[in-house]
Amino acid sequence: MTRTRTAGSARRPRPARGDVTDSESRAERKGRTRQSLIDATMDLVEERSFASISLREVARGAGIVPTAFYRHFASMEDLGVTLVEDSMRVLRGALREGRRDLAARQALPTAQNSLEILLAHVDDNEPAFRFLVREQHGGVSEIRRAIDTELRLFSKELAIDLSRMPDLAAWGPEDLELAAELIVTIMLTAVADILDGDHRGRGSRREIVERTERQLVMVFLGMGKWRPLNS
Repeated sequence: MTRTRTAGSARRPRPARGDVTDSESRAERKGRTRQSLIDATMDLVEERSFASISLREVARGAGIVPTAFYRHFASMEDLGVTLVEDSMRVLRGALREGRRDLAARQALPTAQNSLEILLAHVDDNEPAFRFLVREQHGGVSEIRRAIDTELRLFSKELAIDLSRMPDLAAWGPEDLELAAELIVTIMLTAVADILDGDHRGRGSRREIVERTERQLVMVFLGMGKWRPLNS
């Protein structure tokens, strides 16, 4: 009787615990494989365009057979868009940190601090930024659209922060978004120049940074003199 109860009580919980454990293990394995595909792709695009790599190369880099790729991504384009989203998360985190200074009324410190924060993140996450810079005008339309969408969303977020600056309180959304786009474009151009192999020397980097700071100061000073369209 005791043996029957013990066996019965053992049979009831074990499948539940086993099912949960197996399910979690499968989910964890799937997550690791998915991340391996992303990491392998990022390694491949560090010096090459996304359009030049193949599904077979990505699968081999992740240690899986090519057919298993489709358990994680619908297509190579789907994988590419995921890379954009992951890379933009890094970029937006960097610039979002710099945007905290935009409420300050002194233009020069704001420009310097924002750029310093961005470039520190570029140094720490160079492959992600290199991928964004290269693919912004690359050959895969889905990736270009994904980057464009992410940048437009970020510019809109930046425009909201700009609207909180006292001198810009009277600006309308159109002018604010235009100014935000200018700031983001200037910063991305600086990143592209610094990542360019021809600009690896310290002097060249310093010149790029100084030029970019002047450009940002000009934008901020010009914003103070601009007459908003709705005035």
